[in-house]
Amino acid sequence: MSQLPTTAPAAGQRAGIWGLGFSSASTAVLTRLQQAGLLDRQVGPHDEPSPRDCLRREWSSAGAFVVVGACGLVTRLMAPLLSDKDRDPAVVVVDPEGRFAIPLLGGHAAGAEQLSHRVAASLGGQAVLTGATAAMGRLNLDSFGQAWGWRRGQGDWSGLMQAAARDTAPLLVEARHGSRRWLDLPAAAGLQAAPANATATPAMVVDIHSGDGCRWHPPSLWLGLGCERHTSLSLLERVVDQTLADLQLAPEAVAGLASIDRKADEPALLALAAQRHWPLRWFDAPRLAEVPVPNPSTAVAQEMGTASVAEASALLAAGPGAQLLQTKRIERAGNGEQGAATLAIALAASQWAPQRGQLHLVGSGPGSLDLLTGDARRALAEATVWVGYGLYLDLLEPLRRPDQLRWDGQLTEERARCALALELASQGLTVALVSSGDSGIYAMAGLALELWLAQAADGRPSFTVHPGISALQLAAARAGAPLMHDFCTISLSDRLTPWAVIERRLQAAAAGDFVVALYNPRSQGRDWQLARARELLLEGRPAATPVAVARQLGRADESMSLHTLGELPVEQVDMLTLVLVGNSTSYAQDGRMVTPRGYPGAELS
Repeated sequence: MSQLPTTAPAAGQRAGIWGLGFSSASTAVLTRLQQAGLLDRQVGPHDEPSPRDCLRREWSSAGAFVVVGACGLVTRLMAPLLSDKDRDPAVVVVDPEGRFAIPLLGGHAAGAEQLSHRVAASLGGQAVLTGATAAMGRLNLDSFGQAWGWRRGQGDWSGLMQAAARDTAPLLVEARHGSRRWLDLPAAAGLQAAPANATATPAMVVDIHSGDGCRWHPPSLWLGLGCERHTSLSLLERVVDQTLADLQLAPEAVAGLASIDRKADEPALLALAAQRHWPLRWFDAPRLAEVPVPNPSTAVAQEMGTASVAEASALLAAGPGAQLLQTKRIERAGNGEQGAATLAIALAASQWAPQRGQLHLVGSGPGSLDLLTGDARRALAEATVWVGYGLYLDLLEPLRRPDQLRWDGQLTEERARCALALELASQGLTVALVSSGDSGIYAMAGLALELWLAQAADGRPSFTVHPGISALQLAAARAGAPLMHDFCTISLSDRLTPWAVIERRLQAAAAGDFVVALYNPRSQGRDWQLARARELLLEGRPAATPVAVARQLGRADESMSLHTLGELPVEQVDMLTLVLVGNSTSYAQDGRMVTPRGYPGAELS
């Protein structure tokens, strides 16, 4: 099911994206959006109820409408339904050819601008934004925090946006809690971060506390709860609400609840979490017992196998570097109640909400934006942060918006990039970890998945791999048709694989008569392996075997040349080159390389 680009839903939040089409031409566009997973349901011109009736019927409950049709028609239909911008759904209008996506209503708080970017990416079109902040390349201060996993508090947000639109002076903002990386966004250039000794009142604050002014609340608080069996829900509500109020902590800053796994069937705990839309994390006694806490209990240790439930579970759930804001507080049953409860509150080092985060492994293709898959383009459009090697991100830079953060890593620091991307996603962000080609072929998907699997199952962000066009595929397309029979890929880099293993694979490929694609064929510090690979392959196929040497595929200085295995120009090959070696039946003719579909004497069926 598709979801609006928001954080976990609060009480009463709308849900669902409807696709409406008023002409036969709209069907193809709606189908493409449905296939991309953007729509929960689509209604065409011949459906019952009609798109017009659906708009009226679902207006008060839907999260968004994507309407294929004329802006004038949509405006007339929705005009009688409008109430105010805090209650109206998002409406995005798309032309019948899918070229333009226009956020007609609810651009900021309802998420129409973000949805229009997703729609445009799915259709290969363009989002047409007409708001003042979009025109200036500035942050939508009243909605941008959703992409950072935050929830919005009360405040004069209309006044804030009007001040931002006047653009007479930089707005003073303060990041007291949560991630501060948003201050590095290109779209934040018109803002002024409040210094530590500032006396002026900030126009906007990112904070865990409730208070006056326009506030975003990051998911930085985790509540650790322990309780007796069959404790009343009202008791849990009271201890939570009273403690938050006493500390002036905003309920919107609560990321979730945590407790011992023996309480995973406790009705009141489950009801409280469902009521507040807070995720639950469960920890076993041995894990809790490892956590140093200020108030261990011998009685709890005898009963539960750990000296702490509330304090230890809050600290564990709040992630690395967490600290207690509230040590355990005990609340006992009042009139008409039963049981007792213990509450502790931990503050994350920055913010920590794995259940809200998303980690997308994006294969960017060989380099040209024309070769970027629609699936990868959508993932990039939805991401708050792009993480990757600088060269690969440079190739994608024309697609990055000012409200998307870019983090460049070094070529050999794959583990550090994966760890950072996973950490950001665990903070509640949507992160694109970018590899060239296909992220699952000699790239980042495997390492990222290993790190993800090392996390507790209930403490992970979502994980999605988006395929890309590999160098192997593009090299084959440029050369002709060399992959018409069985083939394999072998990396000649011995940085992660012993050379003895690589030699065995080369020998097996030669003996099996595979077409072979050689990745990482030759570098300045590793200049002899390609010549050795040629020797091994020559043991199993003729010296006249055609070889394609493809360099900088999909980029401005792309080149492709055909040679023979016996006369392969080793000195011309570098790390930006892919070497494609044919099998014993491959041949070159008129500048093309082809491997027949079958061996001599075989019949194609």
